Amino acid sequence: MHTNLKPSQRVSVVDSINPQSAAAAVTTGWIDAGKFHNYMAVISLGVLGAAATVDAKIQQATSAAGAGAKDIAGKAITQRTKAGADDNKQVMINLKQEDLDINNGFGFFQVSVTPAVAACLVGCSVLGFDARYGFATDSDAATVAEVVG
Repeated sequence: MHTNLKPSQRVSVVDSINPQSAAAAVTTGWIDAGKFHNYMAVISLGVLGAAATVDAKIQQATSAAGAGAKDIAGKAITQRTKAGADDNKQVMINLKQEDLDINNGFGFFQVSVTPAVAACLVGCSVLGFDARYGFATDSDAATVAEVVG
């Protein structure tokens, strides 16, 4: 690995769920898993509503339109709750390209965050690590406004 690369040349924000108050499932777009060797979803929880729960998982599909979508085994968080004092916490889900059902044509994934019972403040950044080709910044989401340094 090149040690003189900037962190932003090795890690990209490939998609996100913008911070919001949500009372139902919110998702990223479908992400092409072939651009990076590794991915990580960082789910951010703000204040959870009274008695609220939050679930999050990674799903896979055979196309960028979500064809044949199904969950990826082992890629779901432990349910976070208001009762469990999970306000203002973060949870992370790691994903390697080989976690997808590539043999059956599943090459795309999305992150789904589902608040229930009451609205919750949630957000998510999906990071791609170690681009297969070029610099990570070449695959930044269109919503990345600036990279400094």
